Order: sequence, then C-alpha cells, then structure tokens
Amino acid sequence: MASENVKVKSAWLPAALSDIFGLDHRAANATAAFALLSTAFAVFWFFHSAPPMVITITTGPEGSANAKSAEKYAALLKRSHVTVKVLTSEGSIENLKRLSDPAFRVDVGLVQGGLADEAQKQTLVSLGSVNHQPMLVFYRSVKPIRILSQLNGRRLAVGAEGSGTRTLALSLLADNGIKPGDATALSGIDAEEAGKALLAGKIDAAFLMGDSAPTELIRELLHDQQIRLYSFAQADAYTRRFSYLNKLVLPEGGLDFGKDIPPGDVDLIGPSVELIARRDFDPALTDLLLDAAKEVHGGAGLFKKQGDYPSPQEHEFHLSSASQRFYKSGKGFFYRFLPFWVASLVDRVLVSLVPLLIILIPGLKLIPAALRWRINLMLYRWYRLLLKVEREMAADETHHKTDVFLAQLDRIEAEVNTMKVPVTFATQFYELRGYIKFVRGQVEGQSKKNTLA
Repeated sequence: MASENVKVKSAWLPAALSDIFGLDHRAANATAAFALLSTAFAVFWFFHSAPPMVITITTGPEGSANAKSAEKYAALLKRSHVTVKVLTSEGSIENLKRLSDPAFRVDVGLVQGGLADEAQKQTLVSLGSVNHQPMLVFYRSVKPIRILSQLNGRRLAVGAEGSGTRTLALSLLADNGIKPGDATALSGIDAEEAGKALLAGKIDAAFLMGDSAPTELIRELLHDQQIRLYSFAQADAYTRRFSYLNKLVLPEGGLDFGKDIPPGDVDLIGPSVELIARRDFDPALTDLLLDAAKEVHGGAGLFKKQGDYPSPQEHEFHLSSASQRFYKSGKGFFYRFLPFWVASLVDRVLVSLVPLLIILIPGLKLIPAALRWRINLMLYRWYRLLLKVEREMAADETHHKTDVFLAQLDRIEAEVNTMKVPVTFATQFYELRGYIKFVRGQVEGQSKKNTLA
C-alpha cells in the first residue's frame, strides 16, 4: 500500500504536465525530470555554496607579530559571527607546508616572501601583502660593522630549522662568503632562545624576523647598550639581487625619542608578508578577511604610510580573483550594507535560485508555444484531408465514389478520436469532429440522391 502511495505521489507531476500541455508519456516524464533535477541542483548549490563560519589561519610562533595580527583578525571577524582558529607554527615555511597539504585543516596563512617552491606557487593564491617583515640582525661589537662578511668566524644564530628566518639568513650569508661548515658557527636555535643567548653573551649575532621573534624580546635587545642593530649599507644592492626583498628605513629615534633609539637611521631589508590561501577559499570570506586586514594593517607605522596595506602587490603568488575584485571595488554590494549572514543568504539566492527561475520560467513558457505549434500541425493535417474529400466529392460528377469518400472519413474520424489534446485545445478539437460530421453529412446526402435517382 505504501509503495502504491509513493508511485502516485511521484507520478503526479508528469500526469499534470500531460493533462495541461497534452504531452505524451515520454515527453511529460522528461519535462518533469528536468524540472525536478534543476530544482534539486539549485537547492543543493544553495546549501553547498554557503560560506563556512570557521576560518583556520596558520601564523608563526606564539607572541610573534603574525600571531598577534591573527588574534586581531579573530576579534574583528567575531563581530560577523565568523570564528577564526589561530594555529601557531615555526614560521612561514611550516605555514606553506600546511597550506599545501590537503589533509591539513587550514585555510589561510601569513607567509613571508621568497620561500615558496614552484608547486606551491601553482596551488596557492595570494590575498595581498599585509606588511613588511624586516630582517633584524642584532650583534655584539664595540664598533659597528658595515657589511655582513665581517661576521665571519663568529657565533651566529640564524633561526630554527624550517623557519623563514633561517632560509633568508643563510641566503644573505652565502652571498657574503659565509656558509655552513666554515669557521663561522651557525646555530639553529629559535628566535626567543637566540635573543636570550645574545643578551647573555653566548653568541655574537642573531638573525630575527617579526614573524618569529616576540615583540618584547626585540624591545629588550634594542635597549641593551652592548648590542647593536645592523644597518644594511648595501640594502639597495640586496633588493636588486633578491626581487622579493624591500629596502626599509628605521628612522632615528623611531622606537624611543627620549633615549634616541635607534641613535641614527638604520637601513634594513625584508620581504613582504602576504595572506596566502588555498584556491578554493570562499570569496565572501576573502572580503571579510581583507576588510579586517585593512583595519589591522591600514594604519601608519615605522615602515609604512597610512593606507599602504593591505596591498594588491603580486610577488610569488597570483592574486585570487576575489581579492582582485576587492581591491578594485571593495566588498560585494550586499556585504556593504547587510550583516554578513544576511548578505550571504541573499547572495546565494541570487546565485542559485534566480538562475533556476530564469531557466525554468522561459522553458515552461515555451512548452505551450511549442505545443500549440505541434497541435495545430496535427489539426491542419486533418483539415487538409477533409478539404480534399470535399473537393474530390464536388469534382465527382458521376457520384460513384461515395463509398470511397465514406471510407476515407471513417479512417479520418477513427484517427482523430485517438488524438490526445490538452483541454486548452478542446474547442478546436470538437470543431474538427463537427466538421467531420458536416462532410460526412454531405457525402451521405449525395449518396441518398444517387439511390433515389
């Protein structure tokens, strides 16, 4: 009994289409299947395209500038009821590995330039640069050193294994003739340990970057009278050799006016920090994240002017299409005026349900037009045959073909009676049957005249 009810329910649409439009069984089933599949796909896409309400971002060591930026993103996105999970890491290289691994649950990462391989450049996209990341080289020396080669033979902390700090530091040292295995002792301790070792006099220099070094540690190093911050005298040359590097100037007194820290302008170099995402990162979340980045990174700072960041500069990664649109015209129309979840709902309705209506409504309008054309062709065919019978009967002066004419009318009437037409064509259908009777009456009247004669 239940199976019969299911059959009845599932067959109502083809039956309705057949009754309303006069479609045969196959055409009605095909039309119903198309309408149902289109509706099912639109509903599926409506729910499937909903932006996730959780973003996972991989940053850098706890306490680093990147980790603090991610925490600020989380606070801002919370206003739109989007949760940001912040994952600390060893640095940019680990962030890239996480983003490149489909099995690792992460959406976005803060990554310094100059570290990606070709495979990563093809599978990941940039949402834009959000900051400069200066390379800070602190060293112990009575006199300032002018070029990095003067560190040869000393004890250097170049960053932990797998960190972006280590990769850049080794590249800079190699170009100055200092390589692992030489007289120079290269230590792979992390930023915090390196800073403490330098303060304690256990090493002679430490290479640090903002994505790995806690801000408090950098401030402590800058205030130590026995430790100097290296000024890159060859900064312009480095930026020409390494295209991903920028020249930065830390102005005199920029960190402490009263104590004049630093005591003079310091030339630095460093890559840009970019928001790197997987290619399938949701466009609506791109808008939300970049809007937060404007608030976090848009102010003036030691190395930037008001409004410099986020920036659509392309370095190693191509900008995503969603971020390009954001930099050109800002957030999507609905996201400017409506709460995030409402704007997302409206956006998905327009993307999934409106196209369905655009397809189905004209399609359903075409069915009656096509049907009228098809039914009219059928009706005209029988009218032509009836007109032919009338003309032949009028031309039959001997009146000996009445039986032939009646046989033709019988065949026409039998086939017309098997026609299936929609109710909207009932008038034309019954007019045709009435015309058949009219012609039959003429033939039978002629037959009676012949009999009486």
